[in-house]
Amino acid sequence: MVKLIHTLADHGDDVNCCAFSFSLLATCSLDKTIRLYSLHDFTELPHSPLKFHTYAVHCCCFSPSGHVLASCSTDGTTVLWNTENGQMLAVMEQPSGSPVRVCQFSPDSRCLTSGAADGTVVLWNAQSYKLYRCGSVKDGSLAACAFSPNGSFFVTGSSCGDLTVWDDKMRCLHSEKAHDLGITCCDFSSQPVSDGEQGLQFFRLASCGQDCQVKIWIVSFTHILGFELKYKSAMSGHCAPVLACAFSHDGQMLVSGSVDKSVIVYDTNTENILHTLTQHTRYVTTCAFAPNTLLLATGSMDKTVNIWQFDLETLCQARSTEDQLKPFTEDWSEEDVSTWLCAQDLKDLVGIFKMNNIDGKELLNLTKESLADDLKIDSLGLRSKVLRKIEELRTKVKSLSSGIPDEFICPITRELMKDPVIASDGYSYEKEAIENWISKKKRTSPMTNLVLPSAVLTPNRTLKMAINRWLETHQK
Repeated sequence: MVKLIHTLADHGDDVNCCAFSFSLLATCSLDKTIRLYSLHDFTELPHSPLKFHTYAVHCCCFSPSGHVLASCSTDGTTVLWNTENGQMLAVMEQPSGSPVRVCQFSPDSRCLTSGAADGTVVLWNAQSYKLYRCGSVKDGSLAACAFSPNGSFFVTGSSCGDLTVWDDKMRCLHSEKAHDLGITCCDFSSQPVSDGEQGLQFFRLASCGQDCQVKIWIVSFTHILGFELKYKSAMSGHCAPVLACAFSHDGQMLVSGSVDKSVIVYDTNTENILHTLTQHTRYVTTCAFAPNTLLLATGSMDKTVNIWQFDLETLCQARSTEDQLKPFTEDWSEEDVSTWLCAQDLKDLVGIFKMNNIDGKELLNLTKESLADDLKIDSLGLRSKVLRKIEELRTKVKSLSSGIPDEFICPITRELMKDPVIASDGYSYEKEAIENWISKKKRTSPMTNLVLPSAVLTPNRTLKMAINRWLETHQK
């Protein structure tokens, strides 16, 4: 279901971080360099490696459009690079001069954060390259940072184990001890867990640390109701400190890398382990999913970056809870429906559904009216969530009946894609369909309903090749 397709071994020292754009992979290292590779064939770009930093490069990240790359270093600087030609756009010096451990772009590309070893965190204007706001955590150095998908706040993690939440004005909203021995990484799932009333959205946050744990948190924030962070669960599997974690761009998988030299891929719905990858020979320091979720990169102190590819035809089954149920939703019993509800965090509805004898066929036929009038579900937000989950099932039924892997189907047209492109929400669409959508819907995402950070569409050559291979096999 997942196979190693390429190993990059160009760095001369530990690999500290790797990051994907829609067409490139960036890696950085203790050897002071940043390297750029094409996702088409994993060849290094002519202007790579990028050299400026005088000490180790700890982190690198792409802007949402992929046109700009940020890197930060022990030398106390955060550098912005033009990814098309490798030219430096700006050198931003941490006010304290402290080593910079982590950097991250906001979803709208307007801001960039940089966190340093002395606990300072800076919010930079990514257009003017000027300092916007500056703050600091109470104790420890900063080791992790992640923006919420809607960009209204960001989270930092420290070596003392604290998760600290900041709004877009750099005001501290919340601080909580999350990992006893220190946080090493954190990441938000790009997909909201659910939409609530009064515009409230819930997001899934993952954190990992020296305590050998990967923890899942549910985060909500509105300017009216304020901020709330709730611990949900801990993922098991590693037997040593966990140094990196990252969600896939569809939110269905979570990957972690550890001092135990292993990489673990989890199903975020069931929290079951899907894969354990053990090819690295030293600590795994970084991991990242490509925007199309087909590729995974893992980097290590063994100086290599491994590129992994998921099997598209089985990915859908492996990543979802429903693969533990009958393949066809129409055949589900009432108990199967109850199992499905629990997996979707809808266990409070199990009694109502059982009372009304809702089996698979009935589930697929539920409407907005029947949920309100027949099942007496009063909450508008809850009804919306149930309908969205049912629509996902209907889509899967259609995909299974056609035999076409769901990843090959455009989310807008529900037809096999011929010219797939990646939008700035991380999803792939048929080019003509998403162009029409953007022109009519004022740049909102068809999948999340959030404003698209950019209108740029990038050809998804990897997906197109996979579709062509599938067509060659199934049209014979």
